Amino acid sequence: MRIEVLGCSGGIGDGRHTTSFLVDDDILLDAGSGVTQLSRQALARIDHVLLTHSHLDHILSLPLLLDSVAGERAHPLTLHAIPEVLEILKDHLFNWRIWPDFSRIPSAEAPFLRYAPLAVGQPLRLGAREFTAIEAHHVVPATGYLLRGGAGSLLFSGDTDSHDALWEAAARAEDLRHLVVECSFENAQANIAHAARHYHPASLAADLARLRPGPEVWISHLKPGGEAGILAELAAATTRPVEALRQGQALEI
Repeated sequence: MRIEVLGCSGGIGDGRHTTSFLVDDDILLDAGSGVTQLSRQALARIDHVLLTHSHLDHILSLPLLLDSVAGERAHPLTLHAIPEVLEILKDHLFNWRIWPDFSRIPSAEAPFLRYAPLAVGQPLRLGAREFTAIEAHHVVPATGYLLRGGAGSLLFSGDTDSHDALWEAAARAEDLRHLVVECSFENAQANIAHAARHYHPASLAADLARLRPGPEVWISHLKPGGEAGILAELAAATTRPVEALRQGQALEI
């Protein structure tokens, strides 16, 4: 399984793009602004989108993806998320007021979009690939994901602050090769991080002490302009090697 980073920033500007990963060539994990870099041909190959939560920086490309290529596809795009996330999208996005309801276009019997609810902890298998939603702790219903391929697994925290489920999932995944974990704010903004339920370096460093040696740690969702400060504070707070995830990078499992 190849995971290409289309976007991994906590914002936009100067070439930054928000969270989205292209898995092989047919699956998106989140649909932030990074998706806009793909060609229409690449967009038309996407059969599945897995969402962590409903915030705009993680879904903003989804309506335009459908509008751009849905008519060229032979079958619906399948949208996977926990039921609470799907209900938010039905109520507040695909509602005819913000965007058309693609689950009823061109008809309810043959739509462009199909909803597929996920249960936390229940693996979803797409061919030889496995995706399992894990709990996250955010201001809206949210999950992370454990991705498992033929050569190991990758754990993606999604948007979250400190919570036991993430680190328990990491401990259970004996084949874990990569941990992609967010860290959005510098320590001076710990009050904002706490209110918005995001990690900051001091809180993440404390939790990284729970991670066994071996997996590579990649930091995502850094707020624009704060990247260098966040990484410096992490380096000072933990002996664990960590690197910023990079747009265009590819991880394999």
